[in-house]
Amino acid sequence: MAEGYCWREVIPFGAMVLVECLNVGSSILFKAASLKGLSNFVFIFYSYAIATLALLPFAIFFLRRTALPPLNSCLPYRIFLLGLLGFSAQLLAYKGIEYSSPTLASAISNLTPAFTFILAICFRMEKSPLRSSSSKLKIIGTTVSIVGALVVILYKGPAIISTSSASHILFHPLGSAQSKWVIGGILLAAEFFLVSIWYIVQVKVMEEYPVEIVVVFFYNLCGSVISAPVCFLAETNMSAWRLRPKIALVAVLYNGLTGPTFGTVIHTWGLRLKGPLYVAIFKPFSIAIAAAMSVVFLGDCLYLGSVVGAIIICIGFYAVIWGKAKEEMGGCGIGSFESSSTPKTPLLQSTNVQDV
Repeated sequence: MAEGYCWREVIPFGAMVLVECLNVGSSILFKAASLKGLSNFVFIFYSYAIATLALLPFAIFFLRRTALPPLNSCLPYRIFLLGLLGFSAQLLAYKGIEYSSPTLASAISNLTPAFTFILAICFRMEKSPLRSSSSKLKIIGTTVSIVGALVVILYKGPAIISTSSASHILFHPLGSAQSKWVIGGILLAAEFFLVSIWYIVQVKVMEEYPVEIVVVFFYNLCGSVISAPVCFLAETNMSAWRLRPKIALVAVLYNGLTGPTFGTVIHTWGLRLKGPLYVAIFKPFSIAIAAAMSVVFLGDCLYLGSVVGAIIICIGFYAVIWGKAKEEMGGCGIGSFESSSTPKTPLLQSTNVQDV
């Protein structure tokens, strides 16, 4: 009995918290390495390459030992599109983190369900009537999330936890030195909009080819192929590509092994075992984790605007997934909702840029 409870409740809880910590840790390491001169182009290409090499033996095993569904003509193009979207999202993400902070990135990541809901309506994947209570909750949650993101980006506020002489400028114009914070927030919002499009495409791919490790391998392979010419043309300083055994090498190895590999596998396992809602509710935890780790390891200040905006975003986040939960429970029942498969519920999936 105790062993069954541990497997059903304790281990999934610990695994979800661990993944959030690992993903935030990747952002922290990148920020620290970028302060030491690591190029985001170098970081992205090496991360894709390491993830591809790490997944190669698993992909070969599944391709040889498992009866896989046949590939149709559209699937390779969709996986390539996943790679293009993922690479573009990572470019925006790491430049946004470089301009702002991992805390801001974690806060804005909670816009993903709101963006996905908007896209689902645009692509007519959202079938519930707009007058239903579940749709109203999702619309309200989407609006609240966007308002919270604007607060985080435009209102920095005084420092709540300060490790240095903090600026007490409440609103910072684009012409000031603080404009990097606003630019970083805009880049991060654009990144998570691309992540939401990535979800839509991912759903179509998994419906046709439901073999996660093989799809993730080819996705990372496409990301490596796409990023190679772009990154080498963008970063012409050859010395930047030589990673010495310092923080830059640690950041690249850590991200390549934990983000698109370990983190994706754990999220997939959690989705299968506990359902999408269980995985989604852990997403706002990353804000607190990022804030604490940024203060401790980077010496960043924690600003009032980040706290207020993050709270507003989290309220909108939970309103959106509550609306989706009501819709699923109304259509399938509580039991079936908890064990539902991800292709039918992309709105509730949880991701970080490291997973994309």
